[in-house]
Formats: sequence, structure tokens, C-alpha cells
Amino acid sequence: MFLFYQKEEKKMTEQLREIAERIRGLREIMEVSEAEMAECCEMTLEEYQAQERGEKDFSFSFIYNVANRLGVDVVDIISGDSPKLSGCCVVRKGEGLEVNRRKAYNYRHLAYTFRGKMCEPFLVTVEPKADEGRPELHEHEGQELNYVVEGSMEFHFGEEVYVLSEGDSVYFDSGVPHAMRTLNGKPTKFLAVVMKKQRRC
Repeated sequence: MFLFYQKEEKKMTEQLREIAERIRGLREIMEVSEAEMAECCEMTLEEYQAQERGEKDFSFSFIYNVANRLGVDVVDIISGDSPKLSGCCVVRKGEGLEVNRRKAYNYRHLAYTFRGKMCEPFLVTVEPKADEGRPELHEHEGQELNYVVEGSMEFHFGEEVYVLSEGDSVYFDSGVPHAMRTLNGKPTKFLAVVMKKQRRC
């Protein structure tokens, strides 16, 4: 079991490094400065530089804001492979572009081969953490729908906190700082649909 977790952690570290390299490469091609990217992502220059070196985990908000500024698809940043389909995209059960950014989070992009998407749909599975307190809140342009498929979560939206269980959903302005955490010591699975706002920093 320990060896399994070591392999998973190594896989996540490699994915973070690859994403960071793609971000740096795209930024340099687009001739956007680190300072401008830091401002766009609402963080200090030092924080942004750490992200671009792959030293810190990426929030979806960070990847979304970077993709928005550089004019590319979120999937370009995550996988390095541009979506190619424009008519229909079918993803079978258990499939999808897997993104393991954090130890407790597993994301599966459900439309990763579709180009020109108006939204980013993810199936997110979150494992409980023993020391989990108030989660770190993030924000990004647009709106979002979260639908709980399994388990229950505490959804933080600004200063408000909502408890959501299987079958519950929340639709919100994702420009307001938000986050979630699992409840009852069990994994939570939810569908997250992020709707884009077409505006560059």
C-alpha cells in the first residue's frame, strides 16, 4: 500500500512539472511577462514563479485563468494535446482525461477531445483528510454548477457555508471565492461544470 501511494505521489509530481513547463513555454511564445501573469492570476510574482516552476499544486482557478490569458484550451495546459472534435464527444464510464493535482483530489475531464468548449465539465472525486479544516478558497471568471453524485460536502461560498448531499446541486458565480470539503469521513464525488466568461486579463 505504501508503494502504491509513493507511485501516485510521483505521478502527481511529474504531472505538475509537465503542466508548469507547458505554461512557461506558452507564456514565452505569447511574450507575456511573469509579472503580467501574476497580476492576471491575482497572486504575487513570487507565488506565480513558484507555480511556473512546478513547486506548488495548481488550483483549477489558476489553470483556468492562465488558459484564459494565453488564449488556449484548459486541456492544452493539462495534457499538451489540443482538442480536435467539434460535433460530438462521448466519454465512457470510468474514462476521461485524468488529472491528479492534489493527493485528495481526482479530476476527470468529460469533454477533453471537444474543441471550442463553452464549459469545462469534470467528474471530481475528493478523499477525506483527517486534518481538514476550512479549505483554501479560490476564484475564477465565469459561473459554475456542482452536482453531488455520491457522499456529502461542505460548500464554502464567500462567508457562507452550505451542506450538500447526494442529489443536491449549487450554481454560483465562480468569481466569488469558493471551495469544498468532504463530510462524514467518506469520499465525495461531484460533477463540476465550469462555464467560461470570454474575457482576457
